[in-house]
Amino acid sequence: MKTFEELYQAVLERKITLKEPLPSEYDPRHLDCLLHPKRYAPVVQEKECRECAFDRACLRSCIFDAIEIDGDGKARINPSLCTGCGVCIDACEEKRLSAGRDVLPAMKAVREAEGPAYMMVAPAFLGQFGDGISPGQLRMAFKALGFTGMVEVALFADILTLKEALEFDRHVKKQGDYQLTSCCCPVWIAMIRKIYHELMPHVPGAVSPMVACGRMIKRIHPDAVTVFAGPCLAKKKEAREPDICDAVDHVLTFQEVLDIFKAADIRPEEFEDSRKEHASKAGRLYARTGGVSRAVSEMVEQLRPDRSIAVRGEQANGTKECMAMIQRIKNKETDANFFEGMGCVGGCVGGPKAILDRETGTQLVDEYGQESPFRTPLENPYVRKILEELGIETVEELLRDDTLLTRDFYNP
Repeated sequence: MKTFEELYQAVLERKITLKEPLPSEYDPRHLDCLLHPKRYAPVVQEKECRECAFDRACLRSCIFDAIEIDGDGKARINPSLCTGCGVCIDACEEKRLSAGRDVLPAMKAVREAEGPAYMMVAPAFLGQFGDGISPGQLRMAFKALGFTGMVEVALFADILTLKEALEFDRHVKKQGDYQLTSCCCPVWIAMIRKIYHELMPHVPGAVSPMVACGRMIKRIHPDAVTVFAGPCLAKKKEAREPDICDAVDHVLTFQEVLDIFKAADIRPEEFEDSRKEHASKAGRLYARTGGVSRAVSEMVEQLRPDRSIAVRGEQANGTKECMAMIQRIKNKETDANFFEGMGCVGGCVGGPKAILDRETGTQLVDEYGQESPFRTPLENPYVRKILEELGIETVEELLRDDTLLTRDFYNP
């Protein structure tokens, strides 16, 4: 029996047409995973797993208990518990687990869209699709695929930075108060909600920049198709969460985008540069560990220069470090008051579906941040333009918004 990966490649290369019966050497369940990925967990089982020579390394690696053993001794992934962190894929020495793919329904939705279709790219996108490819060239390549345009999610990281800074000012009033950042990493948030839920009062109710971007597009164009591309498998699960599933229709990884370019014979490097500058340095740095803390710290200082308690950030890389940092918080072994957790080492640039190694990705993100003509969200005229579109006249009104930037973590 051929693998899920082999079926995926065969469909992309048009060796198999979906208008004809599936050849017998392929598993029909794998085809259903490709056609209807939202029915399944972000991690797909390539093969049935009943026995393991590595003592169920996948099960032991999952901190969310998403891998279960049924009555017949078979391992299965519980879609409701799997966050898509991807740790189990790396842990499985027998290579029986793979990342889910959303290419087929995503591109079908773009082709059949009655309204505009927008590609929303994560802040970690620079350099991921080829050496020297500019954001403007990438924008034109997506238009060649049928998208109306490309939006940098970093612009909405700018807006969430404002909200996080205001939340910090509201909640951290004295020594011992602290805030757990909520707007970036779905694995970090899932960890707090599912394992350390007693700390939820320290998490402000903010959506991620991805969700804010999707909601903004759909507010302007209710019939729009929104597709997000990033290095993160967990974003697939985040986009399906009941209270925020109105924002993003499909999530692709950077690898899936490269697969689409290859299948469509589109070479971004051959397009002219359509240059647009929308995000500040602060929003662009969300792609790497420490970026959120730095952005919020600078924003608090700019908004409240006379504040007696400044942001003292602490960061953690990967799930193990995040859990250790949470333990330090619970044991009162840290003096920090703003905690940034990243489910992947290095932050988003270290995501399981990043094309570049995290050192190169971090360097490119830093350089892209330095190139921005705007240092902070308050200096970014596009932030002000979006706030005007929302009818928000002052920055402080962001705390009263309950439809675009806010979510209720207690009632998903």
